[in-house]
Amino acid sequence: MGKIGRNEQCLCGSGKKFKHCCLLKQQAGLVPRSPEQAFKISLLHEIELIQKAAVAGKQKIKELGVFILFSTVAGDAWLLEISDSDGVQLARGRVALDVPIDQQPETIEVNWSHTFAIPNREFEITAYADRSVQTLTGYPTQEIHASIKRIKKRFSAEVLSMVHVNQDQQNSVVPSA
Repeated sequence: MGKIGRNEQCLCGSGKKFKHCCLLKQQAGLVPRSPEQAFKISLLHEIELIQKAAVAGKQKIKELGVFILFSTVAGDAWLLEISDSDGVQLARGRVALDVPIDQQPETIEVNWSHTFAIPNREFEITAYADRSVQTLTGYPTQEIHASIKRIKKRFSAEVLSMVHVNQDQQNSVVPSA
């Protein structure tokens, strides 16, 4: 993960610019975490919050780096990664699911279970396991599509291509999520 810019959104999830949030804390010696560590904590925290929203039946959507997290009123929740259109379900029918995330010191490995697409304003998933395709209704597809556009404007194609690390590259390249 590269250095975070002063004017970028802080990785802690506060919604503030880095220079008005954790940069000040780091300079004061109050935050001993690296930006990578802060991002991991923030991602896990946002997953927990989106699962709670799903269990409560609240629709919510959150952008975090190249990730989109959302919940529906039916109690489903997903974590989406936009560079490869990967997704993993976090809650189903108001029940939180186990999060398939493996944290290493420099990377976050998510065991993606699906790819996603939004054709004709419908949320469509394809399972990696058996290539089955499902169209899920009642999902905030317009908001998800708008989030994807914002994220793609925020990050260059080069940065987006560095998000995934192949097993061969794992020791030499660190993702820029």
